[in-house]
Amino acid sequence: MRGIRARTGLTGPRTGLRGWGGVAAMAFVCALAVVCALLLPRAAGPHTAASAAGGGRTARAAQAEADACTDPQDQSVPPSTAEGTAIAAIKKRGHLSVGVDQNSFNWGYRDPNSTDKNVQLEGFDIDLARRLAKDIFNDSDPARIRFQAIPTTERVPAIQKARVDVVVRTMTITCDRLKDVAFSAPYFVTGQQVLAPKSSDITGYNDTLDGKKVCSAKSSTALDRLTADRKSGELASSVDITTVVPNQLDCLVRLQLGQVDAVLTDGALAASQAAQDPTVELKGDPLTPEYYGVAMKKDATDLEARVNKILEDYRKDGSWADSYRKWLAPTLGADFGPAMPPEPHYRAG
Repeated sequence: MRGIRARTGLTGPRTGLRGWGGVAAMAFVCALAVVCALLLPRAAGPHTAASAAGGGRTARAAQAEADACTDPQDQSVPPSTAEGTAIAAIKKRGHLSVGVDQNSFNWGYRDPNSTDKNVQLEGFDIDLARRLAKDIFNDSDPARIRFQAIPTTERVPAIQKARVDVVVRTMTITCDRLKDVAFSAPYFVTGQQVLAPKSSDITGYNDTLDGKKVCSAKSSTALDRLTADRKSGELASSVDITTVVPNQLDCLVRLQLGQVDAVLTDGALAASQAAQDPTVELKGDPLTPEYYGVAMKKDATDLEARVNKILEDYRKDGSWADSYRKWLAPTLGADFGPAMPPEPHYRAG
């Protein structure tokens, strides 16, 4: 990028923050999130196992496909209700262990304005997680699901170390991640987008970022994009991308404190953050499409197939649309068409 060298925007804390009560409230929410994470029920390790004979061969085949993949959203196995060792282990334990976020507004969060001492997790991802447990056990008992709050950086390790069975946490399906975990077919479509103060002269992912500080989350597709574009020269060397945080919400706090000028993240998440703080807004159009998927262990093929069957039913019976209208329509608009995943394409099972 060349040409415009905009002034360094924010130099100190901004005033007039609303949403959850501004910087102090946001700092409190972050602290509360840490405490709540420690208090969430911790299930014994799921110990999901290979789903059928030849599971090792299946995992090696999936690895080879991941190494050569160009369309990561099309790499999941076909839907099925057949049960193997992964689902058998979950049923024997008596609950599904799910890695989630608890501070992403309208996705996975605890309402800080609730007067309920036992406020529950809620949001679009939480609705989906509950549906997975309900259909696997054919039981609506809340005890059939255990949530574990995990930061962005722990999504893949939590699966690999068998701390959770699945992760439902606005996780983008990528070829690199397919080397480490398996994904369901997509359940949501979004794209990277810039979030910045309304008063900023930043207009999007372009040369108005020159000389600015841009925040992203560690292990995120946003950081991957920033790093790759800096390396290729598409992003000017004057753009400071060194502010990297464990959780994406931390970027909003940095933005509110004036420590960074912009945030790069999924547009769907950014829209929810803009709803929390009306002094910020999305800038420019989304970048290339990204697909959220449910992540799980690579050799849990029967679980992967079952999740895909549940997702098909979830879309067809209107539950996906109902959840969108409840949680996301206020920030993303009533037309859920752009966010609804296309007809899935599966690899050979």
